[in-house]
Amino acid sequence: MDTRFNLFENELATKFAKRFANTGLVIQQSSLPASVQELVSLRASQINGCGWCIDMHTKEAAAAGESAVRLHLVAAWRESSVFTDAERAALAFAEEGTRLADAHQGVSDETWAEVRKHYDDDQTAALICMVALINAANRLAVIPRLQGGSYEQGTFLASLDN
Repeated sequence: MDTRFNLFENELATKFAKRFANTGLVIQQSSLPASVQELVSLRASQINGCGWCIDMHTKEAAAAGESAVRLHLVAAWRESSVFTDAERAALAFAEEGTRLADAHQGVSDETWAEVRKHYDDDQTAALICMVALINAANRLAVIPRLQGGSYEQGTFLASLDN
């Protein structure tokens, strides 16, 4: 499978990507733990089959100190003992918020209650925005078939500085 279109070589797409990345900075600077942000991004990207985003978030999380065991077990978080109750709530939220078409209710009341049990208002807002943002990012990468495997930690934001 070849990349259909290189968004990083298109002026309009680059302008959009800079603004898109700036919205991500709001979430990054929130009180939502960085590890939760990466786990949520990774899980949504796995569901959406986004190799480019899986590659990026795995490498960014590892560079930030996330263990290989936890990264490998994100896809099977329900059958794993390495995630906290708060992380489990966020991962369930990420799954249900990503799979909107699979259930008429979107995020279940049970998952919402678990999120609210572990996260304050600002963290909940950041979590909602994070799920929306990563799903949009997945589409920006999947539609033109951006390939995973060549991402180098820190290069996405650096590429937007030019």
